[in-house]
Amino acid sequence: MSAETDETAAGGLAGEMEVEAYRRLFPLAFLERHLRESVRPDARRLAEARPTTVALGAVSSAHGSALVRLGDTAMLASIKLEVMSPPAETPDQGSVAVEFHMPPICSPLVRPGRPAEAAPVISKALEDVLMSSGMLNLKELCLISGKASWVAYLDVYCLNADGSLFDAALISVVAAFTHLEIPLVSVGDDGRVFTVGGNEGKTKYELVNREKRKLTLGDIPFPLTCALHKDSILADPTAEEESIIETSVTVVLDSSGRLVSIQKPGGGVTSMATIKACIGLAKERGQKLKEILTDSVEAMEVDQAE
Repeated sequence: MSAETDETAAGGLAGEMEVEAYRRLFPLAFLERHLRESVRPDARRLAEARPTTVALGAVSSAHGSALVRLGDTAMLASIKLEVMSPPAETPDQGSVAVEFHMPPICSPLVRPGRPAEAAPVISKALEDVLMSSGMLNLKELCLISGKASWVAYLDVYCLNADGSLFDAALISVVAAFTHLEIPLVSVGDDGRVFTVGGNEGKTKYELVNREKRKLTLGDIPFPLTCALHKDSILADPTAEEESIIETSVTVVLDSSGRLVSIQKPGGGVTSMATIKACIGLAKERGQKLKEILTDSVEAMEVDQAE
């Protein structure tokens, strides 16, 4: 009996090694073999996104932060606020500076000493969506019109890159702004604006923004990237799927279902019917992400109350 068990185990191991070898040598054929059965190599349905978690307040030294996991992709977003003099053309507005980071630890494709090609592209895409979605009202970052306003330094760090990087980055950005708490500030005798900390400071100084500790967020943008291969639409592709499939579409819809942006970086010609199908999947995904974000906020409030 023992010999038979050993033979069965050995046969199973050999079979797994053959499958893995086939997967590495013929990645496209391996993927298409699964797609013919309407399933993906990680056992997901074609339109199914990976499990997503949001943890608010991941960085204690930041004014707002969030850690997001999208399958094995992990993103950390942090916001630090600093007082600045607003430019003359927008005296009653603050500003947001966005930077996306891909350190070598996040992927074997990122080499030490060489900036990742995707980093500036994702930085620009994040900034464009933030400014065009209407989620942020930059006037709420104003402290004293023409004299002082906040600049929000938003840094997003890719901790592990396993596909759909923009999606995970934008979710982490939205979550970090949801968590953001604006510091109290006062004005000194010399007219300089400074932050006030501690309970003693709250009573010692005349505060400028006692009632403006949280931003009022508008319609929140939610993303979904879809990889397109022949007649198949794969929602939330992994890094393996992205390396095989050349064509992808990223749809961003706001929490009211309005289209914010569509990105299609290269690839083949895509039909309007396919684009509409991607938008439909993005609507479903947006509802799910909205629930996940709401649950994370409620969990944080419970933790603070205890």
